[in-house]
Amino acid sequence: MSGNIQLLSDTLERAKAENRAALIAYLPAGFPSVDGGIEAVKAVLDGGADIVEVGLPHSDPVLDGPVIQTADDIALRGGVKIADVMRTVREAHEATGKPVLVMTYWNPIDRYGVERFTAELAEAGGAGCILPDLPVQESALWREHAEKHGLATVFVVAPSSKDERLATITSAGSGFVYAASLMGVTGTRASVGAQAADLVRRTRATTELPVCVGLGVSNAEQAAEVASFADGVIVGSAFVKRMLDADDHAAGVAAVRNLAGELARGVKRSQGMSAK
Repeated sequence: MSGNIQLLSDTLERAKAENRAALIAYLPAGFPSVDGGIEAVKAVLDGGADIVEVGLPHSDPVLDGPVIQTADDIALRGGVKIADVMRTVREAHEATGKPVLVMTYWNPIDRYGVERFTAELAEAGGAGCILPDLPVQESALWREHAEKHGLATVFVVAPSSKDERLATITSAGSGFVYAASLMGVTGTRASVGAQAADLVRRTRATTELPVCVGLGVSNAEQAAEVASFADGVIVGSAFVKRMLDADDHAAGVAAVRNLAGELARGVKRSQGMSAK
């Protein structure tokens, strides 16, 4: 069975045709429970997210700040398994018809087996993987299996990436490029900063792939700012924080659905701002 890389590309293309950025949400699988996590992922998609990243919880998530680390810890203590991640992908995609990616560090895939992981992700209806710590020069085996199964390989670029390095990374990736808006770990911030716009400009010079910006976006105003220069706006910690801060699970699900709606309106406000 082939994965949904084409659905991912079509979704990003449709957003561009509508003169807006795509809204990409992130939530970890198994948080606050497997069933609860699936409900939350469906809620952000129903609320207005175009695409969702399902996080594979990791004991040492080097790119993630304290909010996502807390959620990962809850999921891991709850016994979340890769099978639960695949189930989350399947149920979210089947319920909404929208593209669902997995964001994961390399070690769990390496231990699970690349062929097994890619085959199962494609069978679940997944669109691809975001692999923040897999060096491009060590990615040939992954990319071979991902391509065979119709899955996108999304690499992360950072403001520290030199132009030559950007070209190497973007030429190996597919689906879109994940531009980390600033150096450091994930988390909500008061502003996203000019570094992100410069990184998008430099990345675009190396690729035809859409460039989507994450790390730091937490509200509609920031989403609108990023949407004025990027093809997609990626929001993670703000969703997780809404779930963590809620009085109960139902309130958390309602909160992430509402946040998705606010952010979706934010990315549409980019119309008339600087051209993408």
